Amino acid sequence: MTTLIEPGLGIGWRPEICGIIDRLDGLGFCEVIAESLPARRRGVGVPDELRSLGVPVVPHGILLSLGGADGVEQRRIDHLARCADALGAPLVSEHVAFVRAGGLEAGHLLPVPRSAEALDVLVRNIRRTQESLPVPLAVENIAALFDWPDDEYSEGEFLAELVERTGVYLLLDVANVYANARNRGCDAGEELRRLPLERVAYCHVAGGSVRDGAYHDTHTDPVPGEVLDLVRQWAADAIPAVMLERDGNYPPARELFDELDAIADAAGFERITGGAVWSLP
Repeated sequence: MTTLIEPGLGIGWRPEICGIIDRLDGLGFCEVIAESLPARRRGVGVPDELRSLGVPVVPHGILLSLGGADGVEQRRIDHLARCADALGAPLVSEHVAFVRAGGLEAGHLLPVPRSAEALDVLVRNIRRTQESLPVPLAVENIAALFDWPDDEYSEGEFLAELVERTGVYLLLDVANVYANARNRGCDAGEELRRLPLERVAYCHVAGGSVRDGAYHDTHTDPVPGEVLDLVRQWAADAIPAVMLERDGNYPPARELFDELDAIADAAGFERITGGAVWSLP
């Protein structure tokens, strides 16, 4: 297990909940969407509320399109690099996905085929990205509502080969493992154990909901008990840093603190909310 980030509890920093995050006592780290940091003539702009937290901050990209056959754009890699420099980040992260093809923007993270050809594309784009970054790169497994007909690998095999060929780290989204396993009719615990866990840099946990018979990774719903159970199962094997992702539909502070406490309990960490709830007006 890597120690790019010390084991502990974190949260995705969002302007809408920055006041709540500031109340947390013992926060281990934060993650910020890289594209939300504005480009400046020299570097990028970092909100004072984020800089003043005094914890490691990871820039998390969503538009690099590492799985795109068109190749990654240097300007997007450069923005990630500038984010890392501005934040003094221990690493940066992105997704095993593509978001554009043939000049068209999908506006969504799309799964790459788990094929030898798609693997070659990912390897080429990740290596190019790594060459321009001042810190290590971690890539995230995504939730997908479909599999491509030309898949040649299982997800575990695909990610293990990717790690072996590039040396990239894994940002393990436990909630995405659960979502994919549930929608495919697989055992989530077994799917988790097949991943290259020795290369995990940190983890995501998020909520979802069922619509039209499928489980959707929404980031706007509470974390389900089944995802916490996966975290609890893995905690016996020294789970690394883990963080909550929330994007919209933010609950009242007390509910958010309760959710963070539940994740901390599942991972075997000390709770970070401390007296935060009682300090609320």
